[in-house]
Amino acid sequence: MEVYIDGKFLPKAEAKVSVFDHGFLYGDGIFEGIRLYAGNVFRLDEHLERLEMSAKAICLALPWSRQEISDIVCESCRRNNLTDGYIRLVISRGAGDLGLSPKNCPAPSIVCIADKISLYPEALYTQGMRIITSPTRRISPAALPPMIKSLNYLNNILAKIEAQQHGFHECLMLNEQGFVAECTGDNVFLVHKGRLLTPAAHAGALIGITRQVSMEIARELGLEVVETNLTRYDVWNAQECFLTGTAAEVIPVIEVDARVIGAGKPGPVTGRILEVFRRKAATEGTRIR
Repeated sequence: MEVYIDGKFLPKAEAKVSVFDHGFLYGDGIFEGIRLYAGNVFRLDEHLERLEMSAKAICLALPWSRQEISDIVCESCRRNNLTDGYIRLVISRGAGDLGLSPKNCPAPSIVCIADKISLYPEALYTQGMRIITSPTRRISPAALPPMIKSLNYLNNILAKIEAQQHGFHECLMLNEQGFVAECTGDNVFLVHKGRLLTPAAHAGALIGITRQVSMEIARELGLEVVETNLTRYDVWNAQECFLTGTAAEVIPVIEVDARVIGAGKPGPVTGRILEVFRRKAATEGTRIR
């Protein structure tokens, strides 16, 4: 396996960053998780647009063009002989000193890892997932805008720890007002009375690429899509619930906080969206060869 770091492809064992890198020291950086399906990098342009917007939001000037970063991603897949896989693209503030100031970091650093990933057991996609609500609240958008896909994921990790301590793979995270924001690494969707509901970005949800694709698919299927404030009560009484994310794809949820969702099995809308998503993923995207 080879990893791209600042202009070079290095063997995995030699792929290292400086201990003075502010991404390591302070979480000062951004990233994208991207999927490769059948030799197609799915929605690469959308991922790179979000990367650029995250960079602008944290005042990080990117010295690479979008095409140059796209080429790095595709070459990383080729170098590792992948046709299906997961790509982690990371840009940090770069090496500096032990102070917080980004002015002491002369140049950003770029890392691209192309490998395999399996976020959840395959059985959960056919049987559905059981989740709980975490007591850890999502960081306020006034403190850290959720639209920025930053390297600082400790808030999400603390909630993930709580879920795992209670024997669950995943959990809902609420914002400080008590509305549903997202899960630790996935967006949340509900099906209720013929409508597809999802938390709006201002509630504390990342604007996920798979979230956007799922909304497109739902509209193609004739569903009304509504971005709105959602409570746990809304989740408990939904007819269907599913999560979306680049690594997770589209995964059904059949129980939340010991409340059975709908019929207690993956619903037809969830199944249809997953089916269309996988068809799109297998045929659309940026070819690596």
